[in-house]
Amino acid sequence: MDVDQAQQQPQPTSGTANVAVDTHGASTSAPTSTSQVNWERSVLENLAAETLDEQKRARKYRTAVSLLWLAFFFLIFLAVMGLFSGKRGESSATDKHTALVELKGVISADSKASADKIISALQAAFKDKNTAGVVLRINSPGGSPVQAGYINDEIKRLRGKYKDIPIYVVVQDICASGGYYVAVAADKIFVDKASLVGSIGVLMDGFGFTGTMEKLGVERRLVTAGANKGFLDPYSPMNPDQQKYAQQMVGEIHQQFISVVKAGRGARLKETPETFSGLVWSGEKSVALGLADGFGGLDFVAREVVKAEQVVDFTSEESFSEQFARRLGANAAESFFNGLISTMTSQSPQSNRVR
Repeated sequence: MDVDQAQQQPQPTSGTANVAVDTHGASTSAPTSTSQVNWERSVLENLAAETLDEQKRARKYRTAVSLLWLAFFFLIFLAVMGLFSGKRGESSATDKHTALVELKGVISADSKASADKIISALQAAFKDKNTAGVVLRINSPGGSPVQAGYINDEIKRLRGKYKDIPIYVVVQDICASGGYYVAVAADKIFVDKASLVGSIGVLMDGFGFTGTMEKLGVERRLVTAGANKGFLDPYSPMNPDQQKYAQQMVGEIHQQFISVVKAGRGARLKETPETFSGLVWSGEKSVALGLADGFGGLDFVAREVVKAEQVVDFTSEESFSEQFARRLGANAAESFFNGLISTMTSQSPQSNRVR
């Protein structure tokens, strides 16, 4: 190529400065393209997102592990606390002692005075090799005749099995109805002069709302299969035949109660027309009527009657875990119903009115 031809070639202008010639005569792009920049940014964003996700997963894993360990130690804590609560008694002392079992409150299947708890404690008390005598201390207005019957039957069974171990009842404030049903199974009953004793009767109570419903214009729509399926329905008028049957049933249970009292007290009972009327008497009067045998509390009976002053408590108590579960269940139920009421209130059309 001569000089003239080289001079005739067009020179690059300022608008085409993006082309350069390398030593081999090949042309390349100088700056990075837009697509390459976007690709690098996308890679960096993905890497950052993956890093954050990994950190979140790690935090969740650590939290889960921590919670599992916390739950594990909490269960161990409950188990250890359960060893130091619950059933008491089983003294390591070598001397003879008086075994105590407490019956407090209403007698029912789900109370502290349930047949299961009282029977379990009585069995442990009689079984202990150092028990010289058992005291069942009662402070109860009564309750379920079924639960009271279970306890009565078990006391008689234990008396037959452990003939050398007497059982005495000590009444505190009250020993009425089902409480007295239990007491008559003991060898003797001791009271305070001001204790309340008796109430040998049975009741079945309820309410009737028919008059109120009539005033409010509310109609009861009851469909049953069986003529007596709506027995004593409080929202229906009293049926004379059903009322008569209920009275008969209550009378049968009353006769069972009377039979148990007569069998337990025997010739000591000074029966009067009011003995089985459902009345309660003072402790002083109950001794005069043969419903009780004498006066005295736990210490007196242990010292003067059993002749073993040391008292060992065999009463079954709720363990720490049972108390915790009961309280937790009650709190959970309360929170649930409060939340439900709150939700229903918030969804009500009237909830938007100005207060």
